[in-house]
Amino acid sequence: QIQLAESGGGTVQAGDSLILSCRASGRSRSTVFMGWWRQAPGKDREFVAATSWDGGLSVVKASEKGRFTISRDNPGNIVSLQMNNLKPDDTAVYYCAAAGALDRIRVPTSVDYWGKGTLVTVSS
Repeated sequence: QIQLAESGGGTVQAGDSLILSCRASGRSRSTVFMGWWRQAPGKDREFVAATSWDGGLSVVKASEKGRFTISRDNPGNIVSLQMNNLKPDDTAVYYCAAAGALDRIRVPTSVDYWGKGTLVTVSS
C-alpha cells in the first residue's frame, strides 16, 4: 500500500506563486506516473498534470500550460507542481495521484492511489 502526502497548500493573492509537493511512501508499478488533480467548490474533480517516474514524460492541462510546471525528483518519490500567476479560479483542493500509466492517471476511476488533498485559496 502506497501513501501519498501532499504539502504546500495555503492562501495566496492573485498573481502569486505556490509550489505543491507530494511524497510517496514507496515505489511500485502504481507510482510510475504521479500527478495532480484538483476540485474546486461545487465542481467535479479535474486533471491538472502528471509526469512519469523520471520526469521524461509530462502532461499539463492545456489551459494551465505556461503557468503550471510539474517535476519529479530523482529517485522519483516526490512530485512537485509549480504554480505561477495564480488566479482566484485556481482555488481548489489539490490532490496528489499515482497510477501505473498515463492513460490511467488521467481518469479518476483508474487512479491507483490518492492523497488526502491540500487546499489552495487564491484571493483577488
